[in-house]
Amino acid sequence: MELKADDWSAIWLTLKLASLVTLLLLVVGTPIAWWLARTRSKLRSVVGALVALPIVLPPTVLGFYLLLALGPQGPVGQLTAALGLGALPFTFPGLVVASVFYSLPFVVQPIQNAFAAIGERPLEVAATLRASPWERFFRVAVPLARPGIITAALLGFAHTVGEFGVVLMIGGNIPGKTQVLSVQIYNHVEGLEYTQAHGLAAGLVVFSFVVLLGLYRLGGVRNTLGTGQ
Repeated sequence: MELKADDWSAIWLTLKLASLVTLLLLVVGTPIAWWLARTRSKLRSVVGALVALPIVLPPTVLGFYLLLALGPQGPVGQLTAALGLGALPFTFPGLVVASVFYSLPFVVQPIQNAFAAIGERPLEVAATLRASPWERFFRVAVPLARPGIITAALLGFAHTVGEFGVVLMIGGNIPGKTQVLSVQIYNHVEGLEYTQAHGLAAGLVVFSFVVLLGLYRLGGVRNTLGTGQ
């Protein structure tokens, strides 16, 4: 089976989206995970539930409300318009924002579990050596949580690659701009081009299997689910 130009464009756009989203998720999700793992605030359960909401919420529901928020009449849309950035729906930046929300729990939870597993002792030792809170975080906590961070990056990347509902609601189906791999598979099926759809879908199956196999061998999936030792 020979891939068409639109297929290669969708593959490249998907990889670009997943890479950028994963980077942003690590930057945004790591502080959230640290706070959830360390805080004793009564808001911890509320914030944790909000972060985990995309796991149980139908993608179309999340996509719909993001569309309202990012649209011209929404608060975020009005803010971006006032800043001269234009509307985010049906653009690549809009896909990035929506994907960050949708994949957030898959990054936050593994890192949170990794931070929680560190315990208090290493941080207390660092404090007795007069390490500042920033030094304790970057030089002690982050290196010790590295397996969880790697797991989070792999899960965030893989989950973003497989997105469909949220992507379709926010980005639509614009070739070269918002037409990612999952949407392109749908296009082939809708056009009864089953051979092309099979080729792309099989590639995603192999990719997902390789990612999960790597995580199981690292113990990342068990740790993410809270069942590891």
